[in-house]
Amino acid sequence: MEIDEALRRKLVQAVADTVIAHAEELTTLDMAIGDGDHGLNMKRGFEAVLADLDKIVALPLPKALHQVGMTLVMKVGGASGPLYGTLFMQLGKSLPEAPTRAEAAEAFAAAIDAVKARGKSDVGSKTMLDVLAPVLAALRADGDLRALPDVADAAAEATKPMKALRGRASFLGERSIGHVDPGGRSSALIVRAVVAAL
Repeated sequence: MEIDEALRRKLVQAVADTVIAHAEELTTLDMAIGDGDHGLNMKRGFEAVLADLDKIVALPLPKALHQVGMTLVMKVGGASGPLYGTLFMQLGKSLPEAPTRAEAAEAFAAAIDAVKARGKSDVGSKTMLDVLAPVLAALRADGDLRALPDVADAAAEATKPMKALRGRASFLGERSIGHVDPGGRSSALIVRAVVAAL
């Protein structure tokens, strides 16, 4: 699929606008089981991405994604900056300029592996991985791409009964049960924005 500058702009803008618009929701989720700054931190990071939008979208897709990741690492506090930064930077490393669906799936798999390594975590720990992994499985399954946002939303909702094993929420033990993971929710929002833009 050819991703020209206009589509790169649409994609980056959609992701940034979506995260910024949901900053309050993400903060509320994080106040329940984290330190209450996930929404604010993500908003700050994506506002910085928008401030550099013209420069970012002028780059070929792999370099544009890498630049988004670098910006998030520099601007987003807490664990989210390194984790989301790693996700986007690895996508940039792994994706060709005009990826097929299969190439996109493999690049996404590499990005998920990089996040696992960076966060020393895996699926089942009540983190963003619990949303990213089912989305990858759906992407590999060759179904309708328009179903991916629903897969992501359901996976985020499925973090509610889980006990957190990683991150600040893990300090709460059993009290982390009954709350949607903020990173899972922000991941679902990003998936929805990407699919809508495409």
